[in-house]
Amino acid sequence: MAFIKKNISTPLILFAMSTLMMGIYSGLYDPSFNNYLAQVHNVSEVTRGALEFPRELPGFLVVFIFTALLFLADTRIASVSALLVGLALWGQGFLAPNIATVIVWMFIWSTGAHLYMAMTQPIALRLATEGQEGRRLGQLGSLEALGAILGMIVVYWGASRYHISFGVLFGIAGGCAILASLGLFLIKPQPLTNVSRRLVFKKKYTLFYILNVLFGARKQIFLTFAPWVLIKVFHANIETFAILGFIGTVLSIFFRPLLGRAIDAWGERQIIVMESCVLIVISILYGFSPSWFSTQVAMLIIMACFICDQLLFSVRIARTTYLARIADGPEDIASTISMGLSLDHAVSMLIPLGGGLLWAHYGFLPVFLIAGGLAVCNLLVAAFIPDR
Repeated sequence: MAFIKKNISTPLILFAMSTLMMGIYSGLYDPSFNNYLAQVHNVSEVTRGALEFPRELPGFLVVFIFTALLFLADTRIASVSALLVGLALWGQGFLAPNIATVIVWMFIWSTGAHLYMAMTQPIALRLATEGQEGRRLGQLGSLEALGAILGMIVVYWGASRYHISFGVLFGIAGGCAILASLGLFLIKPQPLTNVSRRLVFKKKYTLFYILNVLFGARKQIFLTFAPWVLIKVFHANIETFAILGFIGTVLSIFFRPLLGRAIDAWGERQIIVMESCVLIVISILYGFSPSWFSTQVAMLIIMACFICDQLLFSVRIARTTYLARIADGPEDIASTISMGLSLDHAVSMLIPLGGGLLWAHYGFLPVFLIAGGLAVCNLLVAAFIPDR
């Protein structure tokens, strides 16, 4: 019994359990959020785009929040961030009668989610064997994906069979995030505290920063408007997004470890170049499928693109391993990732508002043409990543 207790309290096991809980929360929340806005609060395309500003503002501020919290160990910061996510989801589920209160809870949720995103990869890198960082990140990503699958099953089953409310879904998701917070808090902080006590902005990391800015711009177009195409053009419901999320997440369980190994074997440049080429094709299909094909065929193509794009988000592993490879020391990694997130969100706060206005006046085609242009830029920048 003592042996079991000792092993389940190791940093890796506790971190893995917390990763699983955060995966379940995302599986419950992510497929539901856009339908929640459309069905409960009736938002338009322009409003949906504008909502991304308060939703993404904490991502821009995360580097400053991270620096302010550095009197804590990194696992404690991750625990606080997961707690913020859980409390905000409970608020959004049960204390959001209008769009103004939704914005307040969304801001708190986003602060926790972005801070968590900045902290978990540096922790995971510390728990990896040297030379196998991509593999460890891929394994933990697969565990998070498994949790997301469980959450999406609950969404689909609950919505289709029991007409479960958005409030209940968000409440369960918040409970999972709080359990993750507890797991992170139980990790002894001493072995995992070696992060920089300052903001890191170095010339040698310029390529990493540029890749983050391009990712932030293209990411926000797909996060905001890809689901909106399915909702507004093809009238997709919450069950549809649960199924799409389920398929994409099942595939990612196998895709992420393979991606991690591919990064270790081939290097980051080849992986990011391939990602960019696939994104160019996805952008073209999103923009032109409704005019090139029948409604049913176009919907199936766009659903396939939605799933492919889900998988491509895992390529952020390549940016992390590239940074780990060129960093002056491990103390730079967490701070530089936080700086990258802030630069990412400096553009992603504004992109959706412009995209919403474009959609309102000219339809969604120009929005995805811009996404394709960003993918071309990403391809060109990736060519400058040095070989291992």
